[in-house]
Amino acid sequence: MSALECPRSGRFTPTERTTPNRSRERVTYERDAAYQVLDEALFVDLAFVGPDGAPRVLPTFHVRVGDTLFVHGSTGSSMGLGGREGFAVSATATIVDGLVYSKSWFHHSMNYRSVVVHANARLVSDPAERWDVFKALINRMGEGRAERSREASDKENAMSALLAIPLEEVSLKQRSGPPVEEPEDEDLPFDNGVAPVTTTVVGRL
Repeated sequence: MSALECPRSGRFTPTERTTPNRSRERVTYERDAAYQVLDEALFVDLAFVGPDGAPRVLPTFHVRVGDTLFVHGSTGSSMGLGGREGFAVSATATIVDGLVYSKSWFHHSMNYRSVVVHANARLVSDPAERWDVFKALINRMGEGRAERSREASDKENAMSALLAIPLEEVSLKQRSGPPVEEPEDEDLPFDNGVAPVTTTVVGRL
């Protein structure tokens, strides 16, 4: 299936890497729910092993097109150079929906939605695909923004790397709801509850 076609429906198949050891009740493999988080998050953290053998985690702007996650970087970076032969990556996107205040230290928490992706990334080299993905990245900043700004020059294109990450090994972990309290803590004279957290873009150009 082409990366630029519509995404499939249904569920991801759990794997050893996407099955947590703890809090399994918080994990879902629903494709639509995971895609909603990827589409809502402003960036992803991309983890990989660099050419020197050292681990790296880079925050990077992204866009999901169909069943593929695309991330943008520099051709001179370890991400861009490594992508020329394809390499293993892990990408995460997390949205915090609330700070959870408990009457005990132990049960303070967050309400969140977090997607983890494991895959082998490939460098996007086809000119037509690169153009489509760059346009999708710009339009993610604001609807129709690609038509309201200049296209990349040949020099700028040569400086820009795009990595394609297939969305096949994916999980979504989430928490929602009020704080958990131990029965013996219920009568303690401390406030508890949830403070909502939102990310707001104030105006789009």
